[in-house]
Amino acid sequence: MDEQDELHVAMFPWLAFGHMIPYLELAKQIAQRGHKISFISTPRNIQRLPPLPPNLTARIKLVSLPLPHVENLPDNAEATTDLPYDKIPYLKIAFDGLQDSLFHFLQSSSPDWIIFDFAPYWLPEIAAKLGISGVFFSILSAWTTTFFGPSSSATLNGDDARTEPQHFTVPPKWVTFPSKVAFRIHEAKRFLDHTEVNSSGVTDGFRAGSVIAGCDVIAIRSCFELEADFLRLMEDLHGKPVIPIGLLPPSAQFSEGGVDEEWVPISEWLDKQAQGSVVYIAFGSELTMSQNEITELALGVELSGLPFFWALRNGDDSVRLPDGFEERVKGRGVVWTSWAPQRRIMAHESVGFFLDSLRL
Repeated sequence: MDEQDELHVAMFPWLAFGHMIPYLELAKQIAQRGHKISFISTPRNIQRLPPLPPNLTARIKLVSLPLPHVENLPDNAEATTDLPYDKIPYLKIAFDGLQDSLFHFLQSSSPDWIIFDFAPYWLPEIAAKLGISGVFFSILSAWTTTFFGPSSSATLNGDDARTEPQHFTVPPKWVTFPSKVAFRIHEAKRFLDHTEVNSSGVTDGFRAGSVIAGCDVIAIRSCFELEADFLRLMEDLHGKPVIPIGLLPPSAQFSEGGVDEEWVPISEWLDKQAQGSVVYIAFGSELTMSQNEITELALGVELSGLPFFWALRNGDDSVRLPDGFEERVKGRGVVWTSWAPQRRIMAHESVGFFLDSLRL
């Protein structure tokens, strides 16, 4: 590629690894096409990212912006995985505190484009002031993004008559084609959390509405083969280009930083299990389960008789497994309480089923 055709693209994902990893995969795809990337996050998150492929290190610059101190945000908490769910609004306050440092970086580096997430509602205005084109990249599907509202202004202003969980269990009225796609009741209850003002001072709906309204292009982690109707509907609703960029699976040759120590005992156990027999259970860092839910799930897994690997993060010891559970399932199941290399576990031939928060 000629130097004059090379673009400089800045990327600014939300501080969750479920967001940062897809953004990093997109960064690799763009860099492989000869463009320059500035991938912006916080120091500790940058350290925890998977190593870059050697052939792309010259094209992808990892930029660290330290988070400001925020009351009620624990030290070294720089991602959602470091926090219980109810503390995440304080992470958003710290994230919003990056405005000035991000402005100065963009002003000095002059990227052609910036790709941003749902959270920095203040960023489109900065990009416009600096003459930088903006892309909102949603890691969610087109239908999920469509559910937020019929337009960016409706999402931004909270102009939505849907106030009860059951309102979200049917397709919204602005879906103009036959569809049965909607939330289940437990999903709808969680979705409503995003419509309430939290300690950060704004709703997640306001954040999403702001970036949709202020971007030049919407990029969706999806493809026409999966949801062509919803992708076209998004273009109609928002009046701007919507680009499906694919599902961005992890690179074929991946490496998860710091994984060796954890992976060795996990792989040894998985290697002993029959092909396709293991149930992998992982709910991520942003789902808070009650004691009753933990107990019911544990007893159900025990009664199933199936081999299982359960990645259970319980940093504050707020819930506990039933008495004697681990002893009764010893040899058949593993409860793993530290960080788990999910991509390697999912790729192992013994894993035949994945139970996550979307299947609760």
